[in-house]
Amino acid sequence: MRGFEELVDEASEVPVEGWDFSWLDGRATEERPSWGYARSMASRLAGVRSALDVQTGGGEVLARAASLPVTMAATESWPPNAARATRLLGPRGVVVVATPDEPPLPFADGAFELVTCRHPATVWWDEIARVLEPGGTYFAQHVGPASVFEVVEHFLGPQPEARRARDPEAEAAAARAAGLEIVDLRTERLRMEFLDIGAVVYFLRKVIWIVPGFTAEKYPERLREMDERIRRDGSFVAHSARTLIEARKPGA
Repeated sequence: MRGFEELVDEASEVPVEGWDFSWLDGRATEERPSWGYARSMASRLAGVRSALDVQTGGGEVLARAASLPVTMAATESWPPNAARATRLLGPRGVVVVATPDEPPLPFADGAFELVTCRHPATVWWDEIARVLEPGGTYFAQHVGPASVFEVVEHFLGPQPEARRARDPEAEAAAARAAGLEIVDLRTERLRMEFLDIGAVVYFLRKVIWIVPGFTAEKYPERLREMDERIRRDGSFVAHSARTLIEARKPGA
């Protein structure tokens, strides 16, 4: 394995826009949820007339769908991702709207038959319910509770309050409060392995809510401790949490 400084410097300089994690091939692994979100989302997109993908990132997940509805829109708040999504999805007729991750969504009431989202940073249930047409569906994969907290707490120490966030039952209750009916709700914990410290640095630069404000310069000692552990044990093991949620807006 290459030296600590070389791995950290490399991972600190590589671009992190978009939602493509191929840079981690051979350097980190993560189990995938049993429900196959991208495949299931694509199947639903093929059967509707209008859809919205919220917080689309660089558009990579949406772009995997073989068939898109006639009316297809996406939102993204981070300018580099919005630009990337526009380049990727624009040729397929998708309107990508750069908008802050806060209400209101810039669409009319009842505009969409389907709303999708993969790993939203925040969920505005009232807005989702508003832009869905009667009988429409919200289909999403959320980050579950205490996801990757082995990494979080290595850098930030114990986080007892944060561990209780993103509870799937609390999210389901919020969806119901917005007038939606829960059709499906499932959560799985999945093994992750980081095989070198560069993979950790890249991951934390890309998934910015894991350790907010992370830079390699800010956490040199914690990075060296993790590097020593990886070299000793062969990897740093963590566990992601994923929640599948499908909610329906009652028909007229």
